[in-house]
Amino acid sequence: MEVTEKNFSQITQDIKDLATKARNNNKIQEPLYEKYQVKRGLRDLNGKGVLTGLTEISEIVASYTDKDGVSHPCDGKLYYRGIDVENLIAGITSEKRFGFEEATYLLMFGELPNQKQLERFTAMLGDYRQIPPNFVRDIIMKKPSKDIMNALARSVLMLYSYDSRADDVSIPNVVRQSMQLISEFPLLAVYSYQAYKQSTFGGSLIIHEPRPDLSTAENILHLLRPDSEYTKLEAQLLDVALVLHAEHGGGNNSTFTTHVVTSSGTDTYSAVVSSLGSLKGPRHGGANIKVVKMFEDIKEHVKNWEDEDELTSYLDEILHKKAFDKTGLIYGMGHAVYSLSDPRARAFKGYVEKLSKQKGKEDEYRLMTNVERIAAELIAKERKIYKGVSANVDFYSGFAYKMLGLPMELYTPIFAIARISGWSAHRIEELINCGKIIRPAYMNVQDRREYIPLKDR
Repeated sequence: MEVTEKNFSQITQDIKDLATKARNNNKIQEPLYEKYQVKRGLRDLNGKGVLTGLTEISEIVASYTDKDGVSHPCDGKLYYRGIDVENLIAGITSEKRFGFEEATYLLMFGELPNQKQLERFTAMLGDYRQIPPNFVRDIIMKKPSKDIMNALARSVLMLYSYDSRADDVSIPNVVRQSMQLISEFPLLAVYSYQAYKQSTFGGSLIIHEPRPDLSTAENILHLLRPDSEYTKLEAQLLDVALVLHAEHGGGNNSTFTTHVVTSSGTDTYSAVVSSLGSLKGPRHGGANIKVVKMFEDIKEHVKNWEDEDELTSYLDEILHKKAFDKTGLIYGMGHAVYSLSDPRARAFKGYVEKLSKQKGKEDEYRLMTNVERIAAELIAKERKIYKGVSANVDFYSGFAYKMLGLPMELYTPIFAIARISGWSAHRIEELINCGKIIRPAYMNVQDRREYIPLKDR
C-alpha cells in the first residue's frame, strides 16, 4: 500500500497499536530469570561474566582479587597476549615510535615482531591502504549517511563484491582480508564523513590520498584535515588511543559477536559488519560522545569550575536525575569489570594532560580531574557499588578527540578503526579452534495453547 497524506494518520495509528501488542506480548516477568537461573547479559549477580569460551589474545584483570575467601577491589590490568598494555605503550613511546601497527601484529600473530618483521608488516599495511578505483564516487558519495558507522558497514559489505575470494575462510585468505580491512578502515570512515559533511553543509569536498609511509594515526589526521598538518604529540596521542582500543577481551559485545558470527562459517566481510553493528550501540561504542555532551552541560551550568562545592552540587543533581539527560548517570565513570581503576584510562590520562597544555586547555583538564574525583566519591556513597567505581577510558577519550579537532561523527568510527585489529585476531582464533556453531540455549516460558480458526477469533 502506498503511503499518502490521506492514509498517513491511519498507518501511524496502526503502527502504534501493533507496537502496543508487541510490548504487551513480549514482556517476560522478572522473577522467571531468577527462577530458572538465567544470567541476564551473561553476567551473574555479582557482575562477573559467565564463562563462554577460551582465548589467548587478551586478558582483563578486573574488579577484585580473592584472598582468604574475601574479595578485595584492585587496580585493573589489561594484557595483550600476556603483555601488560601499559608496558607495551611505555616501551613504544620511549623509543619515539608509533605503536598501533605493532599492537596489531601482536594481537593477530601472538608475538612481538622483530625490527624486520615490523617493517615488513607496516609496509604491507601501507600498500593495502587503498580502496578500489571510483569507490568513493560510486559507493561512498552515492548516498552519504549522517551515521558514519552505518556508512562504514555499507562500504565493508560492498568490498565483498570486489574480492574474488570473498567466501574463502582459509587462514591465509582471512589474514589477507583482515590486513586489507585494517588498512582501509581509516579511508572508509574519513571519506564517508567528508561526503556527509559536503552533502549536508556544502563547501569543498577534500579527499586526500593516503600515504603509505605514515602510520595509521598519522594517516587519519592527514586524511581528515584540509591542510594535512598535525603535531607529533597529536599523532602520538591518537596512536595511543588506537592501541588502547584495539582489544578488550573476548567477552565484550562486539568481539563476542565476532566469535558467534564467525562460528557460523560466514565470510570476513559479514562478520566484520556484524561487529560494527554491535559497536555502534550507545551501550558499547558511543559512550565517549555522552561524556563530551555531559561536560558541555556541566560547563554551561557550573559558573566557577574551581568551586568544588558548586561542582559537587551539580554532579549530585545529575546523579539524582535532576540535570543533564536525567538518566542518573555520570558518563565515563564506572565499568562493567574494572573497579579501582581502568588501566586504559591510567595509560591515556598523561597524554591527554600533555595535549591539554599544548592546546591551552589546562582549565578543562583540571575540570575533568575534579569531576573524576568528586563523581567517584558521590557514586560510591549513593550506589554502594560492591567493587568500587573509577573513570573509564571513555572519560578522557572524548576530550582528547575534541582537542584533536575530530568531529563527533567520527568518535565511534575511530573506535572501530582500532578494534578491527582485535576482531581480526578473534576471528582467526575462532576459525582455528571452532568445532561447533555457537548456539546458547533459551528457555521458552510461553504457555501452550490451541490454534483458533480465523473465523472464530
